[in-house]
Amino acid sequence: MKALWRDHVVAEAPDDELVKVDGAWYFPPTAVDRDLLVESPTPYTCSWRGEIQYYSIEADGEVEPDAAWCYPTMPQEAIDRIGLDAREYIAFSPAVTLV
Repeated sequence: MKALWRDHVVAEAPDDELVKVDGAWYFPPTAVDRDLLVESPTPYTCSWRGEIQYYSIEADGEVEPDAAWCYPTMPQEAIDRIGLDAREYIAFSPAVTLV
């Protein structure tokens, strides 16, 4: 699967490396082009996955705010519920096309 924003491949990974949680596909950290992501100051905490780190996508002088996110400090209970240590896995907003 690829995550595309405009003409940029933001992430790409085989389907068996992805994790789907609550309808969102999460890419492993090694599959993401971090050069396109900039940390966002937007705060949010999920009731069961913990604090979220949002990222904006920036390329070619354009910005898509808060278009990606991850859970860097996911609690053990959430890891157990998902069945995988998905800390640092990254999901994308609908502004990013998944193909």
